[in-house]
Amino acid sequence: MILNISAVLLFGAASAFAVKTKSAGSGAALVLFLFGFFTAGTGAYEPIHNLVEAFAAALNDIG
Repeated sequence: MILNISAVLLFGAASAFAVKTKSAGSGAALVLFLFGFFTAGTGAYEPIHNLVEAFAAALNDIG
């Protein structure tokens, strides 16, 4: 069974959790940074999107 989750939904939920728990670590900062780029659709969106896609593909190949 394949489960597809939108990156915006995934990072949105993770950022809401980070804000709710008041975590201020580097992981939370990365999540909020990526969520901002996915939702804003700036010029940096395409390279960051490609990086996240490559990372997801690498994780998929491992499993």
